[in-house]
Amino acid sequence: MKSRFLEQWISDSLAELRPRANSLIITVYGDFIAPHGGTVWLGSFIRLVEPLGLNERMVRTSVYRLSQDHWLESEQIGRKSYYSLTASGRRRFEHAYRRIYDAPQDIWDGQWQLVVLPSTLGSPERDALRKELSWAGYGNVAPGVMGHPSADTATLQEILQETGTQDKVVPMRAATLGALSTQPLQDLARECWNLESIEAGYQEFSDHLRPVLRSLRSTRNLDPEQCFLVQTLMMHEFRRALLHDPQLPPQLMPRDWSGAAARALCQDIYRITWRLSQEHLMAVCETPAGALPGAAPYFYQRFGGLDTEAATPEVAEN
Repeated sequence: MKSRFLEQWISDSLAELRPRANSLIITVYGDFIAPHGGTVWLGSFIRLVEPLGLNERMVRTSVYRLSQDHWLESEQIGRKSYYSLTASGRRRFEHAYRRIYDAPQDIWDGQWQLVVLPSTLGSPERDALRKELSWAGYGNVAPGVMGHPSADTATLQEILQETGTQDKVVPMRAATLGALSTQPLQDLARECWNLESIEAGYQEFSDHLRPVLRSLRSTRNLDPEQCFLVQTLMMHEFRRALLHDPQLPPQLMPRDWSGAAARALCQDIYRITWRLSQEHLMAVCETPAGALPGAAPYFYQRFGGLDTEAATPEVAEN
């Protein structure tokens, strides 16, 4: 039996958030389809997302646009169309979802990754690179210079190769001299990243999802489709909040950062809903070979590891 509260929450969320079709489809592909090989029959995908307010016309229009933007590619087999993630689309998902599911850094050694954008860099390339770097948490630390306080050169190199700018910009590594927790560093963080707006986004997310966690914990025999819808809307909202978050080291962040509470809330709901969400996904979606293949091993490492042994609790405390 479906929960009346969750049914109303889903309906209200779709009416209030009014998520764009392209963005919502990206969420479903990244959170659900990508770990299962990244390919799905369009007809089954349409059935999967219809309860999210996306009709057939909207889905077909969106996947066409995502194909034009090199997120997806299509293959016709008989009378059926199958859509798969492109190599670049998969890399984009990996960048984004690594930030979503991996624990943020809690130790910082003062290392920075910097990218100097020369004035000779063309506008289209500059815009594309800025967009990709922003998704990876980079901020404008100075005119023509984007940076992030981390030592993650692998992600930076992937972005430069993907945008074709590896030979057109100057990537650099820098180190903070002296204390790693000073007022000037915190002032720089506030100048480069809109931390107040990010904080407000996390707080709004938590206020919206806390009642859902209480309902999930107190509901007997959760419904697989409702779990899928709740998880999708939650991850869509969390992704939107988190992808504005540069995930700076604790030394640069305000005290009692609301992002930590929001992540813990998201993790709790995900761990309750993921098993039944997967059950619903596998029952609806098809590939050229039939059912979706099993999830890749990395899926089970989300949020520090999903419990593949314990069953979803029928009743838990509020």
